[in-house]
Amino acid sequence: MDYYSKEISRLIAGLSSLPGIGEKSAQRLAFHILGMPQTEVEQLADTIVSARKNVRYCKVCFNLTDQEVCPICASAKRDRSTIMVVEDTRDLAAYEKTGEYKGLYHVLHGAISPMQGIGPSDIRLKELIARLSDGEVKEVIIATNSSLEGETTAMYISRLIKPIGDVKVTRIASGVPVGGDLEYIDEVTLLRALEGRRDL
Repeated sequence: MDYYSKEISRLIAGLSSLPGIGEKSAQRLAFHILGMPQTEVEQLADTIVSARKNVRYCKVCFNLTDQEVCPICASAKRDRSTIMVVEDTRDLAAYEKTGEYKGLYHVLHGAISPMQGIGPSDIRLKELIARLSDGEVKEVIIATNSSLEGETTAMYISRLIKPIGDVKVTRIASGVPVGGDLEYIDEVTLLRALEGRRDL
């Protein structure tokens, strides 16, 4: 039995199609939107349409931006000898929030996953290799996720870059999370933590 009119049901269905939004959250959002002043709803709708129309990939690193070149690539203050390779823009944002990394990025928009039919040609790998041709880049930091797909992608990138010569390839350390109990952590994570150890 339908409790809501067709328009309300359509709005709930549309909102629940968004990632991370279940039926209850979609209902809450729908009723919140319906309670908003008309001008605010129109402004929200315009913002969504404008973002979808105007946001594109940076022509250098493939970060999302509303300019031809994103603010990170355009900044003269960034260290152009280092490129950090990440799977998506959210990963880039996470590193930027630390305020510690001062180099450039390269966003792959995915990871190699034969199970899902995603191969090396489906992510931005050839564009990464093209960026290394001018000799300015001295280090590529691979910051893909610690998943099977992320590890596969990291190994593939490493094999692609090694023959170039003067470019050092590094992998971010990963291991025991802060507050984690060792007895509950898997062997691969523990091994990675051991390999990534540093002086105190």
